[in-house]
Amino acid sequence: MTLFDINNIAYEIIGYQISYVELIGTLFGLISVYLATKNNILTWATGIVNEIFLFILFFQVQLYADMFLQVYFFIITIYGWYYWEKNTAERTISKINFRNKLLLASAIFIFTMLSGFLFSNIHFYLPEYFKSKASYPYIDSLVMVSSIVATVLLAKKKIENWYLWITVDLVCVVLYFKKGIYFLSLEYFIFLGLASYGLYHWKKQLSND
Repeated sequence: MTLFDINNIAYEIIGYQISYVELIGTLFGLISVYLATKNNILTWATGIVNEIFLFILFFQVQLYADMFLQVYFFIITIYGWYYWEKNTAERTISKINFRNKLLLASAIFIFTMLSGFLFSNIHFYLPEYFKSKASYPYIDSLVMVSSIVATVLLAKKKIENWYLWITVDLVCVVLYFKKGIYFLSLEYFIFLGLASYGLYHWKKQLSND
């Protein structure tokens, strides 16, 4: 049994067995989000560790959209890290206009539907890799698509990223609880509080600029 196996248990808390892969992914996710609320560039470095371990976890619990989301996160993390490093003078918080909000909302809906259809049939398309049917493919796809948009907005320092993260966190609390990965569900409940704080903190910074 390897470190990355979800049956390799690190701790048992109130009857719930936490695997090493869930524990490490969760802890680094918390650190990364906290650093994001503080506008700290190390959010990207800690995010990479979170993404690697969650990729492995989601594959094992058949949340395939979430699994592929980690690949995207990894790519955008490299971009975000580079962007924040090279554009410190431009990293002021800003808003997106109403037209672009409508475009983003439409894009999230369309790509959620397309992704949900794809992942609901992925065990037919690629049976050699995905032997089990995807769980909650449309809800999982909503998480994936909304997270993609939110991460881009975070990299661009758009305050609307926190509204999307709050939505994602609410959905994930319920989704991961239903999948039995309770520690990760708890993490997203904490993320919900951090995202709310991030929104408050960024609004305060925006009003001071």
